Amino acid sequence: MIFFHKHPYKPFIQEDTTKLIVGTLPPPRFSTGNLLEKDVDFCYGSYYNSLWLFIDKIHNLNLRYDNSDKAILERKQFLIKHKIGICDIVESAEREKIDASDIGMSNIILRDILGYLKEYPKIDTLLFTGGNSKNGPEYFFRKHLKTYNLKLETVSNEVPRTHQFNINTGNSKRLIKTVSLTSGSGAANISIGRLPLYKQLKARNPNFNTFDFRVLQYREFL
Repeated sequence: MIFFHKHPYKPFIQEDTTKLIVGTLPPPRFSTGNLLEKDVDFCYGSYYNSLWLFIDKIHNLNLRYDNSDKAILERKQFLIKHKIGICDIVESAEREKIDASDIGMSNIILRDILGYLKEYPKIDTLLFTGGNSKNGPEYFFRKHLKTYNLKLETVSNEVPRTHQFNINTGNSKRLIKTVSLTSGSGAANISIGRLPLYKQLKARNPNFNTFDFRVLQYREFL
């Protein structure tokens, strides 16, 4: 039996948004409404995804982690204050197995991220919550750009990798920067463990872990 996995949340973007967080899809339980006790019914609300845990740690927010409206409001207030938006690139997909893996998606419908960039002219940075591995946000965005005859230019191959591209807005071109952050999922811990920088920091401090590494990385952009 095929599970139709539709994104449960509309893009969260304000008129003055400058940075846009771009992922794929939240776990299926957010579409079916079967939330866990510590889940928040909002973008990146899975307690086990950890994005909000990183943000919480960086900004010392003392966020709530539950199904309450207050928990949602706390996150929206943070995003508005810091001019950050969220617009995952996948609108819907089909799954044979009901899980959150990107690789398990098929018949994928993408959102028109370029359309949102043109609608909200102050956005200058896209923050991908994952890299260019198959069905990751950067991977899908590259496919999306091709439909507009555009492509990413490499700025830096150091993790987190950065790229840029230009879009035409009226009579001028607008430069957009992209940053491929290390995914907040547990599956990314193996790739983090292989990074020379992580090994170096771990050697200096044996208590340093993959959570600390992401906080260090995300701090610069969030």
